[in-house]
Amino acid sequence: MNKIWNLNLGNSGQQDAEAGKDETAHAEAKALADLHTEEKSDQLLALKVAIHGALLQKLNLSVLDKLPEEQIISEISAIVPELLLEFDKPLNREERANLVREVLDELLGLGPIEPLLKDETITDILVNGAQTVFVERNGVLEAVDTRFQDEKHLLRIIQKIVSAVGRRIDESSPFVDARLADGSRVNAIIKPLALDGSLLSIRKFAKIPISIQKMIDIGSVPEQMASVLEAVVASRRNVLISGGTGSGKTTMLNAMSSYIDERERIVTIEDSAELQLQQAHVARLETRPPNIEGKGEVTQRDLVKNALRMRPDRIIVGEVRAGEAFDMLQAMNTGHDGSMTTVHANTARDALSRVEQMIGMSGIDITPRSARNQIASAIHVVLQVGRLSDGRRKVMSVSELTGMEGETITMQEIFRFKQEGVDDDRMVVGHFEATGVRPKFLAAAEAYGIELPSELFRPDLKIG
Repeated sequence: MNKIWNLNLGNSGQQDAEAGKDETAHAEAKALADLHTEEKSDQLLALKVAIHGALLQKLNLSVLDKLPEEQIISEISAIVPELLLEFDKPLNREERANLVREVLDELLGLGPIEPLLKDETITDILVNGAQTVFVERNGVLEAVDTRFQDEKHLLRIIQKIVSAVGRRIDESSPFVDARLADGSRVNAIIKPLALDGSLLSIRKFAKIPISIQKMIDIGSVPEQMASVLEAVVASRRNVLISGGTGSGKTTMLNAMSSYIDERERIVTIEDSAELQLQQAHVARLETRPPNIEGKGEVTQRDLVKNALRMRPDRIIVGEVRAGEAFDMLQAMNTGHDGSMTTVHANTARDALSRVEQMIGMSGIDITPRSARNQIASAIHVVLQVGRLSDGRRKVMSVSELTGMEGETITMQEIFRFKQEGVDDDRMVVGHFEATGVRPKFLAAAEAYGIELPSELFRPDLKIG
């Protein structure tokens, strides 16, 4: 028995050793293959940049913008094989096709990130130096294989973006906000402020705005709550949308604007044009940064003041950040009911505190109590939107301002999203519910012929 046991043990040990050798050999082969793939990727990237440089010397850049894209693609597709012969770099058909596409992206687009811009599933592109790129899909960040040849290559793409809109970026002005031709919002910051390489952030512009119906379908807001928001907009209540970065404030503003009557004149004011209103009568205004000499700046506050002379029915400010908050409240209080804006804040109460602080930034000598009175009389409804841990955006609460009590603005919550936990897939589990408060704006809605069932506001009603 002992002999058989020892023999089996020996065979088992030998098999384990052989298996270990196979695993080691497999791991070494995989590592070599990965290294080979990475080296080849580096070579192709260097070849693409070299061919791009050679093309710039051969092409007549003055007529490039005047030619149809099909002709440019055809001619460059014919030139690239000739250049490959000069560089003595034979490639197979697939590699050559990919190289032509990437050279075209380099020449006509934004180089390595051009495919990411065309990917409709991506909402944000975040470049952390030449070798690291992240994207956001469905509210979740993930790393991608896209990279630049070096820091110089990344800087060239950044310069291409900012020069197209008349901005500049260099050591004396090392950060800039810009906008792509499709409306996507861009922020770039370079050395010496960016320590580990230039940083480029692109918030992509949605070609098709998300409608309220789409938000209902994806669970951002339940249908019953959407009907209340429709009544708020149609009855010309002033709305403040609050939330953190990337929480969906502008998306919600766009969606709610669809409830505005077609017969009304709307003036929109933004730092970077993102609003996509569907009405026929919309006057769009955008701020202007100072020029190289530091002159010519036009702020949101300047535009809000000017908008009052444009006979608007409603004024929509993309986001209030400073002294324009005071002028916006003045507009809301002087016949421009139904105006809307957004603000960065974590809760509805914090949003009111931030607006109060912005009034102080206007330089107008006004007491805190007077500032709060302005806020309480101008703003009727505050929407708090948020991005959950699983990446989904939701309307977290709907609150109504009811006036002043002593030195404090009084506010009541009407609806809220109650999180109960997360499931096995790390998806947030929760539900929307009514708080039982019957809002005061129902009287204004009824005056506009809008009736909402009392059942919507039943205490602890789970909706959606």
